[in-house]
Amino acid sequence: MTGVVLADDSVLLRAGLERLLAAEGFTVLASLPDTGVLLSTVEATRPDIVVLDIRMPPAYADEGLRAAQALRRDHPTLAILLLSQYVETRDVLALLRQRGGGIGYLLKDRITDIDRFLDDVRRVAAGGTAVDPLVVARALDRPRPPGHDLDALSDREREILGRMAAGHSNAGIAALLFLGERTVEAHIRSIFAKLGIPAERDVNRRVLAVLSYLRT
Repeated sequence: MTGVVLADDSVLLRAGLERLLAAEGFTVLASLPDTGVLLSTVEATRPDIVVLDIRMPPAYADEGLRAAQALRRDHPTLAILLLSQYVETRDVLALLRQRGGGIGYLLKDRITDIDRFLDDVRRVAAGGTAVDPLVVARALDRPRPPGHDLDALSDREREILGRMAAGHSNAGIAALLFLGERTVEAHIRSIFAKLGIPAERDVNRRVLAVLSYLRT
């Protein structure tokens, strides 16, 4: 079974996640209201994935993000799924660019599809990536210096890039955009060529490589 450690100051959210994940076959190893003992708990329980809020007590600033950075440093293969009520891109994208275990960033208010959320948790736990499309869109729309490589992409390529960064497969992108899968593959080859990224078959590495270009 997949072991999970939860960390969120909302009692209702934690209780809901505990019941949902347990019902779907996950093992909830610990459920914490803040990051105070998160690192020691992870050390003791050795979960497969940590699901945590970015802003938690005492300051409700970036406690969860700093804890995630420490976890990534001490446990590079540990999967981490960040939750937030806000679109916070700069520091989060820095974490997403790091190589290691699965990584995800979802906005709480947009988690309305339980099956989709569970798929995202499973994907991240398995070493993949799940990023809210709104976060990707915000990152893509940030002002960039003249001549930035992303400026070379067509509108369709930027749209597909956003779907890739959100964790969708080629088949998933084709279905969402009503395109043929071969057409999507051709666009992705063009994206890799324009960004100078070797075309990787491993989806997680591909997404992380693309995210490395979503800089402030």
